[in-house]
Amino acid sequence: MPKFAKRSLFGSDIGIDLGTANTLVYVRGRGIVIQEPSVVAVNDKTDRVVAVGKEAKLMLGKTPGHIRTVRPLSHGVISDFEVTEELLGYLIDKAQGSRTRFFGPRVVIGVPTGVTNVQSRAVRDAARNAGAREALILEEPVAGAIGAKLPVSEAIGTMVLDIGAGTTDIAVIALNGSVASRSSQVAGDRFNENIIEYVRSEFKLGIGERTAEEVKIAIGAVIPLRDQLTRGVRGRDLATGLPREVMLTDAHIREALRPSLDALLDAMKDVIEHTPPELLSDVLERGVTIFGGGALLRGLPQVLASMLGVPVKVALDPLTAVVRGTGIITENPKMYADFFIDEDDTLGEAS
Repeated sequence: MPKFAKRSLFGSDIGIDLGTANTLVYVRGRGIVIQEPSVVAVNDKTDRVVAVGKEAKLMLGKTPGHIRTVRPLSHGVISDFEVTEELLGYLIDKAQGSRTRFFGPRVVIGVPTGVTNVQSRAVRDAARNAGAREALILEEPVAGAIGAKLPVSEAIGTMVLDIGAGTTDIAVIALNGSVASRSSQVAGDRFNENIIEYVRSEFKLGIGERTAEEVKIAIGAVIPLRDQLTRGVRGRDLATGLPREVMLTDAHIREALRPSLDALLDAMKDVIEHTPPELLSDVLERGVTIFGGGALLRGLPQVLASMLGVPVKVALDPLTAVVRGTGIITENPKMYADFFIDEDDTLGEAS
């Protein structure tokens, strides 16, 4: 279990929501100070980082052959260790500001449910190599529940759904622990893939991931809407190879997302089936809280409530729930020590 000692005079404690698409940073005493895309541009000729975050995302699909734009996290876990280290180093330095410190910050990081020891160790090592004096790891749905101010420490079953870009995490939490949980790769990136495949199949038009993301945000819905939403989409005609534009509606997106929505419901039912009856009664009464970017998908709470038979609500400011939770933990890490994912060797003593 992590050990805590007296606070150091050096370094500010930091909370990080290390996401597949975006990374958010909370600095103790200052709040959320950074929200950047989890993208790094690398020059393969010089093996140097060219850009990080927003600047790197603008380069997606527009770089010459020797410059790669990399998303170093795949499905919420590290797929490129060195680039992740560069990303974390950039974020930690930017969050700390220009003031010189002898020790780096203590960092609290959220990771998907069910990550392996190797994966959690990779996150911890990347944070330390990037300048953190200590890295404390916990599951994202727990961090989000804390950020949403849900009663995670009480003898009450609290069910949460965290829909990120790479993973969706589902958990029932009580008494400072996850009683039942599951992680699924049916998340924002999969929704984008559904849209790309649907447009290719129905309209014989090739579009990219960035376009699919924009369409999802602009007109994405999983229930019929009172007023139809439309969006013009340009892509490459698969027959002629020439540019062409088609008009998409929210009904098209609803049809495209149906397979993923069914899979998401199955994952939630699986967690419910593994929840003890005493806690399940709490879930039936209190319902499910959704956060993460996917919580903004139009009609999602209504569909889930109808299919599961429980109340479903979206957390206040769902995009920042996880990082707000890590920030709350930086204020009093001892209170939340039971939630941290242990490592084989003893963590360095926090100063």
